[in-house]
Amino acid sequence: MKFNARNMDGWTFIETIIVIAIIMILTSTVGFMAFKYVDKAKTATARTQIETLSLSLHSYFFDNGNFPSEEQNLDALWEQPTGFPAAPNWDGPYIEKKVKLDPWGNPYTYQNPGPNGLPFGIISYGADGSPGGENNNKDIFSWE
Repeated sequence: MKFNARNMDGWTFIETIIVIAIIMILTSTVGFMAFKYVDKAKTATARTQIETLSLSLHSYFFDNGNFPSEEQNLDALWEQPTGFPAAPNWDGPYIEKKVKLDPWGNPYTYQNPGPNGLPFGIISYGADGSPGGENNNKDIFSWE
């Protein structure tokens, strides 16, 4: 067997650039897909947090006979509220941690009374923090 010196050569500079370009394209594709799943996870987290707050508000209602006013806000789930309506049988805290911001860093909006005859409503306005929007900016409501 004869060995040809040409067969022993390494990769050329152009071949190396092509391989690096292919790796960069694949990495960027995976990165974009990961961001898509991060957005879905934030939406799911907001829905879960709203459900938890809703259940906590119902526990508050069973103890006190009313829901917190908009002025008392969701903070009434963490510390006994002052003002009207009174919470004489407050037996909280009704949540494990003080009400945080939604996954996008915006405050939840609490309404009392809620829409369509509901006793309350909780809203996350999505990534943009303002009413309306689509995809990642879509509003999340406790009544939907």
